[in-house]
Amino acid sequence: MTVTLLEREAEPILIHELTGREFKAVEQLIDRPGIRLSFLDGVLEIRKMPGKKHEPIKKRIAALLEIYLEFLGLDFTPTGSVTLESESEKVKREADECYELSPGKERPDLVIEVIVSSGGINKLEAYKRLKIPEVWFWEDGQLSFYVWRNDAYEKTSQSQLLPKLNVPLLLLCINLTNHTQALGQFRQ
Repeated sequence: MTVTLLEREAEPILIHELTGREFKAVEQLIDRPGIRLSFLDGVLEIRKMPGKKHEPIKKRIAALLEIYLEFLGLDFTPTGSVTLESESEKVKREADECYELSPGKERPDLVIEVIVSSGGINKLEAYKRLKIPEVWFWEDGQLSFYVWRNDAYEKTSQSQLLPKLNVPLLLLCINLTNHTQALGQFRQ
């Protein structure tokens, strides 16, 4: 077993060459508040729960998206940071936010990740194995959209699930300083 300790506090600890069984044992030992575990191809990622830089952006994106989904009249279900796992695909991941855009889904249609630190497992590969139709990454004030097509993710400039979403307006509102103003402006 190889352990990689990264310098900055916000970056994850990576433990390589674990079997699925070893991961499950470590998962039971480290099951405590404030710690988030991910697993992909024998690599365990241990991360402290996100902090002040991360959470306001995550909550803002969720609030704006939910305003839009309500406006569309969709029967959506926000599932938050639900644990997504597939033993056969050797993957476990907790997204920042997840959404089912119609009832009765086994897995979310849309996953949102807010990136404020580097390092860790390949999140897009994890979602590929979990067969998530669309993944959004927010990083440095920008949104990137990844849509599942032909057995791979394709980076696009627009959501496939929400093709009429005004992305420039969404970005403007995500990046406003005042939360109430951002929600009000987006509603207009």
